Amino acid sequence: MANHSPSNKPKFLLPKSPRARILTTVIVLVAAAGIAVALTRGGNTPGHAVTLPTIPTTNCPLTDTPAPGNVVPNRPALAIKIGNEPFTSRPQSGLNEADVVFDTPAEGFIMRYIAVYQCQNATEIGPTRSLRWVDSRLVNQLGHPILAFAGGIIPDVNPVMGLSTLSAANLLEGAQAAAHRTTNRQPPDNLYTSTSALYGLFPNLTTPPQPIFTYSMTPPKGGIKIRAFRIFFSQGTEVLWEWMPQLGLWVHTYARSVDHDAATGAPVTTTNIAVISAKYTIGPYLESPGGSGDIESQVTGSGPGYVLRNGEAIKVTWSRQSGVDPMVFKDSLGKTVPMAPGRTWVEIVPDTIFSSSAIVLFHQLPAG
Repeated sequence: MANHSPSNKPKFLLPKSPRARILTTVIVLVAAAGIAVALTRGGNTPGHAVTLPTIPTTNCPLTDTPAPGNVVPNRPALAIKIGNEPFTSRPQSGLNEADVVFDTPAEGFIMRYIAVYQCQNATEIGPTRSLRWVDSRLVNQLGHPILAFAGGIIPDVNPVMGLSTLSAANLLEGAQAAAHRTTNRQPPDNLYTSTSALYGLFPNLTTPPQPIFTYSMTPPKGGIKIRAFRIFFSQGTEVLWEWMPQLGLWVHTYARSVDHDAATGAPVTTTNIAVISAKYTIGPYLESPGGSGDIESQVTGSGPGYVLRNGEAIKVTWSRQSGVDPMVFKDSLGKTVPMAPGRTWVEIVPDTIFSSSAIVLFHQLPAG
């Protein structure tokens, strides 16, 4: 099993060039937004008042941001298992289009993602990888979601295929039409999909999910201002989230470099990060020859954690009564801690890592 007890004094700086690319991207996007607003107003001459119609805003259930065209798509949540093995799976595609991303431990404390889509579309998502024990236990809070994955061991796959609470799409068996192989990566990390291909398999599923978080534009009281947050899951799986005030977003850094989407080149970002300490057991079945049992994270019950938003960290207690209930995050006074409208990443951290020096809050960027 990989070592997960590193020093609590990391020695590295984020490279300047990726940060410069991030700011350039934002400037371009802001300029484009300004042009779009001007175009929607038409060719009005100076001195004439412009009255824009008031359009009721309908918000996406999993982000509380305005839905595309102010219409929430009539479709369920779509959860896709995405690989994160060092060197072979990274960089991924499609994470920035997700409404929610669950970061889940697999064997050896190597992490894998469950990217959840509903309001946005993504034309390239992957690499898609195999199912794990925890996946259905996380996505069951999404109503009746679609769960897409690339195979897995029989003790994990068979129970999921029989669940009435979700629609399973095994991209290696039964749902191959929704997947394609790329030529620039080696198997098994060359299997990709898209939202349109997977939704096309389930045209009769038309019910959007209910929100799984509460939201507020106003940051809760009691937060601690931080510049970065690090989780050392295992060797080669070292996550640093850096707050970028120019963006109003957290930027994802992996193995000491900014994480970029392979398809678009954009930095991987999020508005909120929920961190939970989860008890776990080692599963009885080997996921691959020569490997170890899966990390079976207990994602019901309660435990300590953090909510990160607006450049602040709030200590919380998370709780979840059953597999169909959403997680609730409360502060030391018992008040619910809301997310800011936007994308949320949920970091599922094994309790042995959470309680060690592997998690560090930085008030300034770590020097080195």
